[in-house]
This record gives sequence, structure tokens and C-alpha cells, in this order.
Amino acid sequence: MRTPIFVRPLTDAEREALQHGLRSKDSFVLRRCQILLASARGERAPRIAEQVGCDDQTVLDALHAFNAQGLAALAKGSSRPDPWAGDRRDHPGDAGAPGDQVAAGQAVDHQPRSGVLPEKSRRDRLIQLAQQHPTWALGFSDEVWWSRVAQPALHSWAEPGHPLHLVEQTVASSDPDPKALACYGLLLRPRPGQPEAVWLRFVDGRPVSAVTTQFLDWCCAQLARQGVPVWVLIWDNASWHISKAVRGWIRAHNRQVKQQGQGVRLLPGYLPSTSPWLNPIEPKWVHGKRAIVEPARLLTAHEVAARVCGHFHCPHETHLSIPDKVA
Repeated sequence: MRTPIFVRPLTDAEREALQHGLRSKDSFVLRRCQILLASARGERAPRIAEQVGCDDQTVLDALHAFNAQGLAALAKGSSRPDPWAGDRRDHPGDAGAPGDQVAAGQAVDHQPRSGVLPEKSRRDRLIQLAQQHPTWALGFSDEVWWSRVAQPALHSWAEPGHPLHLVEQTVASSDPDPKALACYGLLLRPRPGQPEAVWLRFVDGRPVSAVTTQFLDWCCAQLARQGVPVWVLIWDNASWHISKAVRGWIRAHNRQVKQQGQGVRLLPGYLPSTSPWLNPIEPKWVHGKRAIVEPARLLTAHEVAARVCGHFHCPHETHLSIPDKVA
């Protein structure tokens, strides 16, 4: 068994800074402060990930970064170096002197290339392609954890002298509900005859490839009923998106659509790593968590799901589940 990783002992100044960070408007700083303070209380990475609504690796990255850098780990990009640093077109290291000309046929492969990531370029091309075909569907997908315990950062109106207090909740050991619910989401951009919509499917468990293919199959069936011939799907490169099983399912699905001459062809586009600002469904999650907040009572799992579906004006569908052979 691996030795659990915890944050190193905090100084009084560091603890005060982290507690102050809990009031930050920056979601990155807020989450890191929550992770570090929870680890300082002795909680392990899987439990922290469940409370905060992220994966275990995100928690471990925050712990390693703080143990190595201290409070500097609260700055974005502190967990890993920029792979494009020093390789930008506006900083050519081997550029010739001003006025030099490149002779015809001269090799320039060694010159720095554009700093635009290829995934973003493909994303932009797919979006433009979808916009040129009014009958196509353009959708942005992502997964999110809806916590029953963690409270979001928000502002609210209140009577003078009576501010709104969000009470930190705890879950009894006898509570049968999970502390957080995983959910697949799809943001469909408006098209002729169809307004913008958010489709949701909750998961009894966690996002894995076997559940991802269930969600894709369900979305394709819904779009087929609307007469959509092609679905342009933009999502990140999470392991349950780019796995061999998911890519194989997409190829088999598109092959079947071509052979049968009916159904929805799927065109996936993958976003660069750690670039949530390129996915417009991400802000939907932030506003949704603020909209369903309950200040002083622990919601049941069913209440959380019902509030989420009510906020996004979508039906509460049967939960997806992990097949027994995968669980």
C-alpha cells in the first residue's frame, strides 16, 4: 500500500493566507486553499477530491506544488512548466540579422513554430464547419461533480446586519447517499428551430470510458430524433474521452451510420490540456453550483440532482451506471 501524501506542516502565516484564500473570487485559488487546509486536517487525497469535486491527481498536484513552492503554488501554472516557453514565434532564438533574406529552398525547419496549440486550431475549424451547416449540432461536453458538502463562493443580497452564512456541512457515517454526484453534461449551441440547451445525465459512480460511451449513445439517439445528421463534439482530453474504448466506439458508430445511411455522425474535437476557458460549458457549472446552494441544511443526493435539473430546465433522466465488469 502506498504511503498517503499530506501537506507539510503549515506555519501560522501560511495557514492565515490559506484561510484568507477561501474568500477568493478565483476558483483556482479557492480550490487549492480548500485542498491544502483539508490535507492539514489529516484528510487523505481521495476524500478531499470527493469533497472538492475533482480527481485525485488534482489534489496530489496541489500538495506536491505547495510542499515544493509554498504559497507560490496558489498561482495558476505553478504545478507544471509551460511546455511552450521559449518556443514562441515572437522570440525566435535563431533569427538572422535584420535585413537578411531567406534564399529559395533554404531549410527553415529549425525555426520556432506558432505557439497556437494544434488542438485549439482543430477546435476552431470544427466550430466554423458546424456554423456553415445549419442542420448540424455543435455541442460542448464536460463532466462535473455536484458536492453535497462543499459550498461555492458567491455574493448575495441581505438585510443590513444579517449577512448570509454558508454553514459547512458534514455527512453522517450512516448516510447512504454519496458526498458528491458525478454528472455528464452537453451544451448544445442554438440552431434553426432549436434554442440553446443543456443535457445532463448523472452517474452512479464516476466517469469512466464505459459510462462515456453510454452517454454518447444516448445523445446520438436524442439528436437523431431531431433530424441532426452530424454532431460536432468539443471536449477535453480526459482519459475517459481519449481512451481506446471510446475512440473505438466512435469509429464503430460512424461506420454503422455510413453503412445504414441513417443516424448521427460524430465528429470529436479535443481541447488542449488545462484549458477550461475554451469550453463554454464550464461557466454553466459555476453558476449552477451557486444556484442550488442550501445555506444551512445538508441536501440529499436526490435533492441535489433535482435542483440541478431544475436550474438547467432539463428532465432528471435515469442515472448512468458502471457495468459490473468495469467497476
